[in-house]
Amino acid sequence: GARPPLSVPTDNAMEGGAQQSSLWEPPEQDGGPGERDGGEGPPELRRSQPLFIHGSSRQLPQEEPRASSLPSIPNPFPELCSPSNSPILSSPALGQGPPREGTSHVVKVFGEDGACRSLEASAGTTARQLCESLVRRTRALHDHSWALVELHQHLALERCLEDHESVVEVQSSWAPGADSRFVFRKNFAKYELFKSSALLFPEVMVSSCLEANKSMAHSELIQNFLNSGSCPEVQGFLHLREAGRKVWKRFHFSLRRSGLYYSTKGTSKDPRHLQYFADLTESNIYYVTQGKKLYGTPTEFGFCIKPHKVRSGVKGLKLLCSEDEQSRSCWMAAFRLFKYGMQLYRNYQQAQARLSQPPWIGPTPLRSVSDNALVAMDFSGCTGRVIENPNEVLTVALEEAQAWRKKTTHRYSLPAACHSSPLSAAIHRTQPWFHGRISREDTQQLIGRQGLVDGVFLVRESQRNPKGFVLSLCHLQRIKHYLILPSEEEGRLYFTMDDGQTRFADLIQLVEFHQINRGILPCKLRHYCTCVAL
Repeated sequence: GARPPLSVPTDNAMEGGAQQSSLWEPPEQDGGPGERDGGEGPPELRRSQPLFIHGSSRQLPQEEPRASSLPSIPNPFPELCSPSNSPILSSPALGQGPPREGTSHVVKVFGEDGACRSLEASAGTTARQLCESLVRRTRALHDHSWALVELHQHLALERCLEDHESVVEVQSSWAPGADSRFVFRKNFAKYELFKSSALLFPEVMVSSCLEANKSMAHSELIQNFLNSGSCPEVQGFLHLREAGRKVWKRFHFSLRRSGLYYSTKGTSKDPRHLQYFADLTESNIYYVTQGKKLYGTPTEFGFCIKPHKVRSGVKGLKLLCSEDEQSRSCWMAAFRLFKYGMQLYRNYQQAQARLSQPPWIGPTPLRSVSDNALVAMDFSGCTGRVIENPNEVLTVALEEAQAWRKKTTHRYSLPAACHSSPLSAAIHRTQPWFHGRISREDTQQLIGRQGLVDGVFLVRESQRNPKGFVLSLCHLQRIKHYLILPSEEEGRLYFTMDDGQTRFADLIQLVEFHQINRGILPCKLRHYCTCVAL
């Protein structure tokens, strides 16, 4: 009563005539007919004859495949049976699957000046590792404010990648042909969440948490949330763009542990009036840079929730708009905490540890190859010599430092009565905080991109006064501009911002003074805006 194995006749191209093969034996993935027959090369290809398989209504018994003494027919298309190994079905460029481990990928990074640099990165390269590599290549000052920004120019969306995110994985999620890129620039607001948490989460937006914990102060409550890696319940009014229309309506939103909701009836928190809005764990949050032009936002403080499944186009984007920058910053910080939780706090701790670590210690040296090849030289005699004694090297370095201090002491006092030297009038052009003839609008955009944090500043030439300069400073998420005027008295040139009450020999002395003293400014100068050339 055992049913014989079902077999099919083969064509005469196979050796041995009409061979038989059990349909239950898995096909071999390696070796073609030439390898199986032991021939020196592949056999001559002939046109195959159509095979006729007798249909049967009975199902084949579920049993283990039988061993066959006859060789099996190799599978000519193994990639169709194993999609994970198929270069067609799982190409990272098409975004159909995660990038392969162990393979290198080309990542293009742009600077703020539009210059591009191509880097080779593995599938596990994080945004922090790529930033550190770019810092070494550009010889920039190493700190944790450097960031990699994902920019979708056709949608006017941008976001700062978190330190732990995979750069290759983010790049593979882009739609083919889309105008998307990575930009390397400063972001001073990246970890402001853990530095000025009480200011970032105003009491009016976390009032429900304060009511539930009346015994705790506002700052203490927010700090407890941050230390535990959890997000406080945030609430407030936002403008929502209706799907498929350019109409904006104002709703009261609430960010809870279960997700983001909005109320269909005023500020009611009744479950009957709460509508689930978005799954933040499967989405990314972006700033909208040209909201009024592209989306008709009521204000300039727009942001967007972009689900991972939305790869291109406006359809599927959840566009929101807040009343002011403080409200938008609060929502964006809350979304980051909601999605990443404790991982965000670990990123901040690791960044702080890197700052306290000397640059010559660590798994990734911060000195370039050319710096390591430098040696100490002595040119005091007729011919130069290499200083090999470490104690002598230290003594020479201290002597040069003392001599340099003596040369530069004149900068901290007004020069003597003489004509102003062209060097003191133009020495500021070598400083990274000086941006030349940049307009007021471009200044506000640059500071806004690098973070609306107290103390972010730059110095530029005045457009109204051809001999004057402007100090642009961010305070309380607003950018203020202070006019610096040069003046000459009894042959002495000086710069002032308060009609001569406080005088400075040059712009460098002015900036260094206000980095230590507030003076007439609302806050000290903390971070200067800079652009590096890739």
